[in-house]
Amino acid sequence: MTEQLGTRFPQFYLTPPAPCPYLPGRTERKVFTKLSGPLARQIHESLARVGFRRSQNIAYRPACDGCSACTSVRVITEAFAPSRSFRKTLAANADLSVAAVDPLACEEHYYLLKAYLGSRHSEGGMAGMGILDFVAMVEDTTIDTQIVEYRLPPAGDGEPGRLVACALTDLMSDGLSMVYSFFDPEFSDRSLGTFMVLDHIVRARRASLPYVYLGYLVEDCRKMAYKARYAPLEAHSADGWVALKPR
Repeated sequence: MTEQLGTRFPQFYLTPPAPCPYLPGRTERKVFTKLSGPLARQIHESLARVGFRRSQNIAYRPACDGCSACTSVRVITEAFAPSRSFRKTLAANADLSVAAVDPLACEEHYYLLKAYLGSRHSEGGMAGMGILDFVAMVEDTTIDTQIVEYRLPPAGDGEPGRLVACALTDLMSDGLSMVYSFFDPEFSDRSLGTFMVLDHIVRARRASLPYVYLGYLVEDCRKMAYKARYAPLEAHSADGWVALKPR
């Protein structure tokens, strides 16, 4: 049972303690609220700017006792300069077609996700996700959301090229928020996860959006520490957004 923290709209709740998915031996709790009603977009943007993330129609933030390892980070798009390695990744994927489409789940997306989870996160909480869960993940949104599709060149038969990566992305007035991304493990040599982040930085800059929100950086967790590579980053703290110092 969750613990209610407030009675004014929006109402915030606190989840019961659970094992931390990132750091062994630690316990996590989250504070969350529902995103619903005519003010859902405004509430989401306000909460995103103080470190919250979105999952379906829920905005949440870690609220763990005695631990602040999860740090909400965002890329400063105008200040970002790709390294030599990043430029190689951009060049290696220059043949991909990129399209932002409405957040409507389909089998093509779902089976790509299942292949990704089976290869990269077979022990994770999402590994058993069914098609209905996936539909909810994509389509249960009250804000401006899109799926960014990445495809190989068409084979020449009039059909679109093979789908190799997807990013579920929220559009905000000050940036793009990458909710979840996944890719075809058969093309691991393309560094598609890295490419999607780089592409979102390019897309945000072209749209004159100052930030790309990457979610939580956990420096002592390999799965979550990679975000530090996209410096310069800002991290949300008790003093607001501040420059993240290299570790």
